[in-house]
Amino acid sequence: MNTLTGRRASRHGSGNEPVDRLGVAVVGLGGAVATTAVAGVELLRLGACGQDGLPLAARTDLVPYEALVFGGWDVSADDLAKAAHFHQVLDPAQIEAVAPRLQRVRPWSAVADPAYCRGVGGANVMPSGGPREQTDRIREDLRRFRAEQGLDEVVVVNLASTERQPDLASSSLVSPEAFEAALDGGSEAITPAMLYAYAALREGMAYVNFTPSVGADVPALMLLAERRGVPIAGKDGKTGQTMVKTVLAPALRSRALRVEGWYSTNLLGNRDGRALEDPGSLASKTTAKQSVLDAVLGYPVEDHLVRIDYYRPRGDRKEAWDNIDLVGFLGRRMQMKIDFLCQDSALAAPLVLELVRLLAEARRRGERGVQEQFGFFFKAPMTVDGRAPEHALHRQERVLLDWLDGQTPRDGQS
Repeated sequence: MNTLTGRRASRHGSGNEPVDRLGVAVVGLGGAVATTAVAGVELLRLGACGQDGLPLAARTDLVPYEALVFGGWDVSADDLAKAAHFHQVLDPAQIEAVAPRLQRVRPWSAVADPAYCRGVGGANVMPSGGPREQTDRIREDLRRFRAEQGLDEVVVVNLASTERQPDLASSSLVSPEAFEAALDGGSEAITPAMLYAYAALREGMAYVNFTPSVGADVPALMLLAERRGVPIAGKDGKTGQTMVKTVLAPALRSRALRVEGWYSTNLLGNRDGRALEDPGSLASKTTAKQSVLDAVLGYPVEDHLVRIDYYRPRGDRKEAWDNIDLVGFLGRRMQMKIDFLCQDSALAAPLVLELVRLLAEARRRGERGVQEQFGFFFKAPMTVDGRAPEHALHRQERVLLDWLDGQTPRDGQS
């Protein structure tokens, strides 16, 4: 039995009332992951699908999936039924079953900056203006969403295409006050992802970054989250190949099998794959994927190579291939090969749904700032003080379960 789904806990914490209608404001609402998540919730509501792939499905102490209400931004104005047909993640019959509901969801105009994301564009963008004006528009969208839908809480989720890295040494990012001044001055160090994170925090809404882009993980916004009493989590969802690494690498370490080299390649043909054709965006992604292995093994793997290639015919049907070279007793060399043929968005979407439920629970408990206990879901988990995060999946799972059950984290697992 999956230990995440095989346990239940009672509500505890701040004592706030349960959330009946939970808003999910998605950056990148028309993308493959978001459309899969929204359609999945609608299929669950109809009783037309099971709960496979949802690791917290049995946690009845969390907000039910059926309580989720979706809205958000995208550079494409297509309604979600049309977007789902385009991405071809779900079967046509599944889309048709929930098409009337999906057709009612149309993305709001998005912030777009080709200087940070060149691979993906569209016409459904906000009028040009400075970052202050753009954040004001985002905040207006969030307030309207909450009011029109009668929502108890809203969680903002970044599922947009990967951006290149900004100048993290910029003085604009060191404090909330510097960030505010940079918004008024139009600093180039502030990315679209940061604008959405800032808007969420200013509106008192929990924020989760499922992408490798820099969002709330700069000192200015981490401190703002603490001051505003808002929980944040991220970053870069751990779904396929990296998830396998964080399961397998601890086992190899426990058997003292030295990893001499690990070659990983990915073939991906969806919108995320197209965005990664840009070298700047690709660097953001591969940095997160490469950082995991050395941390888990406890030593540097000199020949750890990660490739991600956009291959249009593959669409969302990703192939992640690994070749592992090992050295064992008496210097005997061995190899292990893994070929993971997966539906990329079908792996990611359920994790996004679980994170939304968890951030709502963190909000209910009065948590604030970085939520390290959600590292189970990320390739590059945020930490409060910048220390190296835990990457081994089984340890991350233990921390998450302890938090859900109200237990104090064990030493070394906080």
